[in-house]
Amino acid sequence: MALEIKLNDRTALVELLARDENHILIKIDNKEYNADIVQVERGVYSILIKGRSFNVELIPGEAPKTYSVNTYLNSYQAEIIDAETKYRHSREKGLQPEEEKIIVSPMPGKVVKITCRVGDSVELGQTLIILSAMKMESEFKARTSGKVTELRVKEGDTVEGKQVLIVIE
Repeated sequence: MALEIKLNDRTALVELLARDENHILIKIDNKEYNADIVQVERGVYSILIKGRSFNVELIPGEAPKTYSVNTYLNSYQAEIIDAETKYRHSREKGLQPEEEKIIVSPMPGKVVKITCRVGDSVELGQTLIILSAMKMESEFKARTSGKVTELRVKEGDTVEGKQVLIVIE
């Protein structure tokens, strides 16, 4: 069975062709890949393709079938697009999501650095907070321009998954 997977702005057709323990044969947009995938720890995977090694961290997102995907150099937003997701998107079309105005911790972690204060004007894409989770640091950026109205944490705080950290108006 093939699935559409959206990675940032790119959507790919992905199909699992064969699996034998850690070894898989996968087709992505009609190109086949042999991969060896091992789960190193919960949410962290080591992937070997054509002699190249990749470490990938998957963090469940707030919406169903969404994930933050972190590699050594890059971070991506991923979404599995199936019939249910297409239906949900059609229902949400035209609505301005409130999620753009809040920064939420995707998982438990520790606040390493906060780069803004209440009252600061922030720009779309500006780094606002850095969290440490699962031995990795992740930057969370403003998804809209506006003014910081609430900082619900301080540097050094331990946070829970889905905890609101910053509110922008």
